Amino acid sequence: MYIPNYYEFCCRVNMVAGHHVLEKIPELLLAMGAQKPMVLTDKGVRAAGIVDIVIKAIEDKVSIKTIEDQVPPDSDLKVVSQLAGVYREKGCDAIIAVGGGSVLDTAKGINILVSEQAEDLMQFTGAGALKRRLKPLIAVPTTAGTGSEVTIAAVIADHENNRKMIFGSYFLLPDAAIIDPRMTLTLPPHITAATAMDAMAHAVEACVMLSKNPLSDAHAMEAIQLICRHLLQVIQDPSDKEGRLALATAATMAGISFSNSTVGMVHALGHSVGSVCHVPHGTCMAILLPYGLEYNLHRVEDRIAQLLFHLGGADVYACTPQKDRAFEAIACIRKLNQDLNQATKGAHAACFKDIKDQQGNPMVPEKMLEQIARTALGDGTMFYNPEEMDYQDCLTTIQAAWEGIPLDRSKIKQG
Repeated sequence: MYIPNYYEFCCRVNMVAGHHVLEKIPELLLAMGAQKPMVLTDKGVRAAGIVDIVIKAIEDKVSIKTIEDQVPPDSDLKVVSQLAGVYREKGCDAIIAVGGGSVLDTAKGINILVSEQAEDLMQFTGAGALKRRLKPLIAVPTTAGTGSEVTIAAVIADHENNRKMIFGSYFLLPDAAIIDPRMTLTLPPHITAATAMDAMAHAVEACVMLSKNPLSDAHAMEAIQLICRHLLQVIQDPSDKEGRLALATAATMAGISFSNSTVGMVHALGHSVGSVCHVPHGTCMAILLPYGLEYNLHRVEDRIAQLLFHLGGADVYACTPQKDRAFEAIACIRKLNQDLNQATKGAHAACFKDIKDQQGNPMVPEKMLEQIARTALGDGTMFYNPEEMDYQDCLTTIQAAWEGIPLDRSKIKQG
């Protein structure tokens, strides 16, 4: 239930950030009373040698029971169940999750099952389903984007029904988040861009949702400035450790923000494109973010206008007439996407029709837009969006994002 002028803010995660903080993991585990962790990751992260860096930092002081790398690009109900069985079989007492959003969300799902001694994750959907603290979980993000290391949510795919299930509880917050730029140094430019724009979407939506609050705003606005200041620089110089740490910090701050403010239609549509067409989440966020602001403009124009200070800088904000600031803020996001497209030589997609799979086939065929629109209507992130959406609204928005053209505001309901 939305109550004006009321808010709650909580982040119980112990955040440890710096250039050499992986080495703190054994100390953190000991403080949690754990000694036998499962290391959870995916095949790409393991093949890149990132897990080896973590293992080298902790192996002398921790008895690692198993390293599991079966996590798919979209966290999956069946994989969660399977890995929970491995956790029990190996006698683990904690999870160290090394990866992006899918790995961290999978870890949260596993932690529900092993802590609750359950087999069916679906019985824990909905608010209030979890009643007690779970087993120790340390999150080591390898992308500067999802913020899952500090969020109360886990998004896990139900591939049999082409949908993504959202689990939410303060008990899903990891016990500790390790923010070490060594984890993101090998990210390719297009993934650096997409994951950073995921964080940008978290921060921007958090600032315009009905449930925004002063504390979530403070985290979100600093995250926006860090991304604008460092993202293109890191794309141009991937070895920039300070820039990498700044982007990782921004992702964490954006995660704290939206975990306390929520997100809206950008994520609802993005979840739907991801579940129906399997487009990476960060790519969906980058494409959809300006459309979400255009759609909500008539409801929260003043909030969007305030974002210009952080997106464009003080000089741009001061030189832009007040009536134009919201439009200029949206233009700044579009320009950032264009700059990223050029900096990644086209790998950062500008619209959905341009996204191709490895065989060169369209990942989002136009014929799938109606299914995407229908799927979005059932997404829980719609609840705090400033403007309501029906099927036609979803379809109009996703069609514009598919073509890469501005949203036709004459087709948007005005309250």
